[in-house]
Amino acid sequence: MKRKNLMAILMMAVFSLGIISASAQKVNKLSKKEKKEGWVLLFNGDDFDGWRQCNGAAMPANWIIEDDAMKVLIGEGKQPGHGAGGDILFGDKKYKDFELSIDWKASEKGNSGIFYYVREVPGKPIYFAAPEVQVLDNENASDNKIDSHLAGSLYDMIAADPTTVNPTGSWNTVVIKVKDGKATHTMNGEEVVSYTLWTPEWDELVQNSKFKNFPGFTEGIAHEGYIGLQDHGYPIWFRNIKIREL
Repeated sequence: MKRKNLMAILMMAVFSLGIISASAQKVNKLSKKEKKEGWVLLFNGDDFDGWRQCNGAAMPANWIIEDDAMKVLIGEGKQPGHGAGGDILFGDKKYKDFELSIDWKASEKGNSGIFYYVREVPGKPIYFAAPEVQVLDNENASDNKIDSHLAGSLYDMIAADPTTVNPTGSWNTVVIKVKDGKATHTMNGEEVVSYTLWTPEWDELVQNSKFKNFPGFTEGIAHEGYIGLQDHGYPIWFRNIKIREL
């Protein structure tokens, strides 16, 4: 091989490694393009600034920061699948029309959820009055027998395509978009769920779900609220949590 060609290949390899390295450094960071589009971070990768327990003032003890991610742990004295009251929300602001992007990763048998329009009800869990986007180890979790309980689904209402979810222990990116009541869930770049809130179709979804007797749903979910994350008693990681208002 000629020296000139060898040098060109080496330069290209160095350039490629530089791109990979630059990309790896963008965890919990916004690009110039994203900033221009109005995205803001809800997690800075260093602390829990802006986050607190649902119906509380401080962060629960079973949340830590690990590998640039927020991680919920099994609570002290608890068994897997039993939360420790560690449901959290971003308490600095309520959102109405928005696009939310979150990277998530589940442990084996892991189960959790991402909530929006959270309305805090004293003494009630985070899911009492808010739609849930399911986070799950589709392969091994005990709650994988019902299609609408698989990752990316509108929990217990509309099933997502499970083939869009990466294997357990891998990162996934879910994007939740809500505008004028029209909502979509996109998993790893593919739209998997769509629905419209506060319509007869929505009411029918509620009536055919476990939420049919939840006052938080029968009275009508809020038209704005907090973004929340669930403690379901399994280790789950969240990072690159960003949102833009529409």
